[in-house]
Amino acid sequence: MKVSITIEGKQYQVSIDDLNTRPILAEVDGKAYEVWPEEADAPAASAPIAAPVAAPVTAAAPAPASAAGAQTLTAPLPGVIISIEVREGQTVKTGQELYVLEAMKMKNSIVADRDGKIAAIHVSAGDQVRHNQPIMSFEG
Repeated sequence: MKVSITIEGKQYQVSIDDLNTRPILAEVDGKAYEVWPEEADAPAASAPIAAPVAAPVTAAAPAPASAAGAQTLTAPLPGVIISIEVREGQTVKTGQELYVLEAMKMKNSIVADRDGKIAAIHVSAGDQVRHNQPIMSFEG
């Protein structure tokens, strides 16, 4: 769908992909954005739909607070977490599979790039994640 939007007197050309997918992919004057509509817990039938929150595709999501010295592993691309192969407190070796991410109908095995101990896991199997969203943290 292509639309023309005027905001504060400036006109933008917007192209929007499928509104039923997450994230919604939008292009504004040639620049790509991922749009993640805010989900309401239980909106009333007459309540307006929440306004979408747009972020540039290259923007990183902030890491959640974790233990001092922890390093956070983020999603390399948007997708769905198929499985998590480790647990908090587990020691992992370089090359060990950490989780499986499905993106664009392909399953991607994400492996550890270093030895370490898993401090926290921030997602669950079945969760939809954004590019650069924190997935798990390693202890320093």
